[in-house]
Amino acid sequence: MDEVSIGQAAQIVSKGGLIAYPTDTVYGLGCDPFNSAAVRNLVEAKRRVKGGLPVLVDCSETAKELGEFNPIAVQLANNFWPGGLTIVVPSAWKFPAEVPSGGMIGFRMPDRADTLQLIRDCGSSLIGTSANISGMPSATTAIEVLTSLGAEIDVVLDGGASKLSKGSTVVRVMDHGCLVLREGAVRVESIRRVCPILESE
Repeated sequence: MDEVSIGQAAQIVSKGGLIAYPTDTVYGLGCDPFNSAAVRNLVEAKRRVKGGLPVLVDCSETAKELGEFNPIAVQLANNFWPGGLTIVVPSAWKFPAEVPSGGMIGFRMPDRADTLQLIRDCGSSLIGTSANISGMPSATTAIEVLTSLGAEIDVVLDGGASKLSKGSTVVRVMDHGCLVLREGAVRVESIRRVCPILESE
């Protein structure tokens, strides 16, 4: 994964292709989040049957343009981005139907410079779901991606083994706190220091 290959991967994304790439957590499977055909191809490649698709962004300003960030969401982004926290908020844009779930979208800014460059070259946003068949373990190396999805995608950027080897923590932001949908790279105790953890809606 270098400047040349990042540029080539971004070109593939701009033409509706699918790419796999390293992040600070696990390897991601990506495409243009606004390209309906590409998103459908990605969902088919993962054999995904439910749920939305997270979007990786190059900065918090991009996320605030694409999603509705209330003060709690802003506080979470300020404290945990770049990093392993996916923040689920209402969508502020018209995405393909497979991207949001119930009008909500998860956004994340990864803590890895070359991945951020890739996202920037792709227009500041990129689908960032895990690069694996749904229900199977997340891929932490390029070889694992090739083994499970090699025939389905256009290119794999090899950035070495994942630093954290676990998925992001996912929280859904509410009016007075957040719901933890999945604990991963960021501990719940750390989130609790920033905002109230809600038990249910």
